Amino acid sequence: MPYDPPPELASLSLAAIAELVAARKLPPVSEWAPNETGESHMEIRADGRWFHEGGEITRPAMIRAFASLLTRDAEGQHWLVTPVQRLCIAVADAAFVAVDLVRREGALAFRLNTDDLVIAGPEHPLRAAGDMDTPALYLAVRNGCEARLNRSTYAQLAELALETSDWSVTSQGVRFALVPS
Repeated sequence: MPYDPPPELASLSLAAIAELVAARKLPPVSEWAPNETGESHMEIRADGRWFHEGGEITRPAMIRAFASLLTRDAEGQHWLVTPVQRLCIAVADAAFVAVDLVRREGALAFRLNTDDLVIAGPEHPLRAAGDMDTPALYLAVRNGCEARLNRSTYAQLAELALETSDWSVTSQGVRFALVPS
């Protein structure tokens, strides 16, 4: 079955974005407790590219399928989880990259490099990290995993923050400071 990516984010209303988010059926990885643990021989580089045993995975549908199985534990280790096993996966920075954003009706919606759509808010907070010389912004995605905002998405968000006096943005009623603490 071919994969059809969602429409461009700029063309969608908040209601349409929310419908697409709700329609995405994800495996219940948080409910699975596999006994077998192993090594996936996979890595996600800081730019969001996926590799297996040194070779790049280039099929978007395959990356999207693997991404739906990702979790991150309290120690920061990322895992690919199935009902039978969990395999560690090396992640250079964040499991996802936020590649676009729109502001609609008081909410900030992001598109990830996997074509997932995430609406920032209480369940998906933004986090400022790094320092003033090398800031980094992250969006909570799911199962402990985050998306780092790429340069252009960071710039889009910074433009919105310039509208405030405290370098922050608001989404779904939650204020997020964009300055690392």
